[in-house]
Amino acid sequence: MMTRLLPHPLLSVLIVLTWMMLVNSFSWASLVFAVLLGIVVPQITDAYWPDRPRIRHPLRMIEYVLIVLWDICKADVVVGQIILFKPNRNLRPAWITVPLDLTSPEAIAVLASTITLTPGTLTADLSEDGHALLVHCLHAPDPQAVIDEIKSRYEARLKEIFP
Repeated sequence: MMTRLLPHPLLSVLIVLTWMMLVNSFSWASLVFAVLLGIVVPQITDAYWPDRPRIRHPLRMIEYVLIVLWDICKADVVVGQIILFKPNRNLRPAWITVPLDLTSPEAIAVLASTITLTPGTLTADLSEDGHALLVHCLHAPDPQAVIDEIKSRYEARLKEIFP
């Protein structure tokens, strides 16, 4: 009964929280509408989720999000310094191919999104076999260091979260 009512409970909670943040003020009517959305949307989209993503360690996801938010703040400062103080002739933009150990499509999508969300980097493509990402870096004097950081800081954590 409960799985029919809430086929994706985490999605339902996320929808309710997102709606309430978008409304930007609390009212009982907004909360009731958010709960209705949180029930109806997952039920309507359930048929399109035949293979639900499995999360091995949900608490690790919170740690991952906090690390990504911290890295975004750090990268904002670094990109600002590059824009304001680094002459164009000293910039070392690079296209980097990041080999992937991840196999879960959800984990690969989270990694690609993380790279794109971090200022100064952009995920441009996923190889046809799904074993590498093409990443553009605003300034990468040592491309191998960028690959090592992505693999150790993000990919290793995502391998713990997604089976």
